[in-house]
Amino acid sequence: MNRIRVTMGRQAASSYDIYIGTDMLDRMGPVIQKSNCGDRYIIIADATVSALYGDVFLTMLREMNLTCDLIEFPAGETSKDMGQVLAIVQQLIALGADRNSALIALGGGVTGDIVGFIASIYMRSIPCIQVPTTLLAQVDSSIGGKTGIDLPEGKNLLGTFSQPRVVLTDLRYLDTLPGREFNNGLAEIVKYGVVDDPELFHLLEDGVEDIRKRNAELLSMIVGRSCRIKKEVVEMDEHDRGLRRILNFGHTIGHAIESASGYTLSHGNGVSIGMIGAARISEKLHYLATPDRERIEALITSLGLLDHIPESVETSAILSRMKMDKKKQGDAVHFVLLKKPGVPFVNGSVKEDLIAETIEELRSW
Repeated sequence: MNRIRVTMGRQAASSYDIYIGTDMLDRMGPVIQKSNCGDRYIIIADATVSALYGDVFLTMLREMNLTCDLIEFPAGETSKDMGQVLAIVQQLIALGADRNSALIALGGGVTGDIVGFIASIYMRSIPCIQVPTTLLAQVDSSIGGKTGIDLPEGKNLLGTFSQPRVVLTDLRYLDTLPGREFNNGLAEIVKYGVVDDPELFHLLEDGVEDIRKRNAELLSMIVGRSCRIKKEVVEMDEHDRGLRRILNFGHTIGHAIESASGYTLSHGNGVSIGMIGAARISEKLHYLATPDRERIEALITSLGLLDHIPESVETSAILSRMKMDKKKQGDAVHFVLLKKPGVPFVNGSVKEDLIAETIEELRSW
């Protein structure tokens, strides 16, 4: 079991460990117990993850004489709203959860976002432990303390920054992960390679077949490398005001596509399309060389990630959602663009007609 320490500068209490391994269940209990987060624990999982792992996890903690309960909610992005938050909070109140309680987010990015958000506001904040079960959550959303709830107007428009107490990443959970969800995580891994780590980018290019076969050794290497990139960026910019914004590469168009599709398109699909869009805009503005743009598109396609916008998602709807992007300042929508792989920058002056032209290309490609 590997340990990565996330050190949050002056906020020593906000620092925490990420543990990464395979078949970790018998080691998770002692780590949770040692964390001393509370005198009782409430596991929160969606219906899909609860059916697979909920009772097993609950039994493991109870066998360690920890007081523990399980709350289940409907699976899917549509649960990431204030109605579901209130429904879970009401169950916490009914269970008697107080300020000495701790929440355990057992699941993917939606679960991590919901549970982290609730933990940050319930009784003015209680501890949260992240146990990510999807590739996306393991390499991205469980690390860094971002929480978020969707509104009809856009994705993650309500949220907080609240660091977990510990992150427990068991690669064995990926064995039961559907291909669609696996691809969600791959999109975020490609993002890390593009914006921060050209060696990781090469590793992905060379390992396409092994990645698609979920080779355990290669996945362990890629997950660990991705977590280290995320932790290093978060340590330097916890609240997403500077360097951390590079991790939004592909997300400006991506989030808008997700929202405009009514969340029928997954986050990973949105990000993979968004990365192609951002690379093309970078090329059109003469920042990114054509061969580099072509390499990025080729990797996304070869990994089986979505590389075009479905015709059912209108350009006007995407542009409208982009105007609600939480990262914009005034009327300027900020894009993360590229000069070359590993050299991203933030540009707040991309013209709407160029964005619309690029979106249209991605709808017809």
